[in-house]
Amino acid sequence: MSSDGVVVDEAVRAAWDAYRVLEKRTPAEERQQAQQRLKAAMESVGREEVSRGTVFLVGVLTGYLIAEPPGGGEPLDPLTDLIPAVIRRLPSFELADPEQVPMVTGVLMAAAMGMGTVAWRDRFGTIDPAEAMVHGFVLWLLADLFDSLADRPGTIDELMRETFESMDTSED
Repeated sequence: MSSDGVVVDEAVRAAWDAYRVLEKRTPAEERQQAQQRLKAAMESVGREEVSRGTVFLVGVLTGYLIAEPPGGGEPLDPLTDLIPAVIRRLPSFELADPEQVPMVTGVLMAAAMGMGTVAWRDRFGTIDPAEAMVHGFVLWLLADLFDSLADRPGTIDELMRETFESMDTSED
């Protein structure tokens, strides 16, 4: 595990791949590639680091939605609009363990307050698999909200993949 809330790039990319596996609009071949990259990252950096990558991305998307919502609309109020909407939709995921809701709510609140979500979450120890799964569902819900506000499915996926590609070219 990295220190000071820093997550290795491979874990962040794998966390996004986990989103792409959940997203039903991901074409089958791309879903399979995402599953392979996710598996490789889990073997390389570990499940815990990929879970931290998911927490990082929850913070990133929360920040986007609060500061500059897509489509140029009014910024979302995290306490009345964003966090309650996400938490209310969690039960739609059958595998979402209700006992994990306080921690994922805390991560969303940390993001809304401008805190580093990974550093905040790290203070509570390791992320167990049940909690990691719920963070993944929260990431999917935030991405879905982003796309809905942009009024164009796949907007956030396109933005994230462009970001990862630009990171690849800047390393050369």
